[in-house]
Amino acid sequence: MAFAPTSPITGATQTGLTSPTYTIVTDTSPEATGKQVYVSALGGTQTGVLAHSVAAPFTLSMFRPKVLKNLSPVNPVTGVLRNVPMNTYKVITRKGVLPLAGQSYKTALIKTELDIPAGADLADPLSLRAAISAHIGLLWQISDGAGNTVVTGTV
Repeated sequence: MAFAPTSPITGATQTGLTSPTYTIVTDTSPEATGKQVYVSALGGTQTGVLAHSVAAPFTLSMFRPKVLKNLSPVNPVTGVLRNVPMNTYKVITRKGVLPLAGQSYKTALIKTELDIPAGADLADPLSLRAAISAHIGLLWQISDGAGNTVVTGTV
């Protein structure tokens, strides 16, 4: 798998965080079809934020499908694909957060799923790359707005 982030990760702009960086260390993935890192140290100003611990995890993971699906043959009469299965890839961030001061940490999950039609990796790889590029670019661009949304409940 090509999930090989380099340390430190530069965080995107967020209100209350100044030049955030995240030092990462390779971790054991909870699944054989994945790779995982954990945040061992924080950089910049992130007052009140904690690096990874057992009580308050801070991990970043990527998973591929357990079984990669292929295209079935086309219908010999119509020439049309009978079925186009999807291969689902996931990127998951886990961060321990306090639901209320003095309480135990609960784990927040942030997930991006990539549902890719089987065969598109060969027939249209540049369109796949463009879609992923635009998606990540959008997430980068709206980082602070997304943070505001989860804090205020408004879009």
